[in-house]
Amino acid sequence: MWNPSGADCIVLRAEEEIRRVGLGRHHRRKGVEKLAAKNLFTATQENFDLEILNYEGLVLVDFWAPWCAPCMVVGPMVEEIASDNAGKMKVAKLNVDENQPLALQYGIRGIPSLLFFKNGEPVDMIVGAAAKENIQEKIDGLL
Repeated sequence: MWNPSGADCIVLRAEEEIRRVGLGRHHRRKGVEKLAAKNLFTATQENFDLEILNYEGLVLVDFWAPWCAPCMVVGPMVEEIASDNAGKMKVAKLNVDENQPLALQYGIRGIPSLLFFKNGEPVDMIVGAAAKENIQEKIDGLL
């Protein structure tokens, strides 16, 4: 009997979560097009300096890719966090496939990676699928 461990186990848990919450192919293809929260935006190489590095306050950047199962689990949580923290901080989603230079610049080696910027400087990071409560705890500590 095969017993998954490590990264295999994380991917399997993410796929199970995707099935549980009903995120199918349509959601995965759409990716970030369904940004619901007002302070949630798509970060790109073109707007990164203006929207993140020049922002006075806290910014959470979700480094993700559309093919990444754990990213599809974390994505909806990031949207909820953006809504829950509207007016306190900004939240961005950055597709690493479309913005590889930024991913390399900030040492992103695994996704999803949540990178926290405060007044334009990277101050903390969460790598891998994390619980919403853990992400919010980190935010509360940084605010």
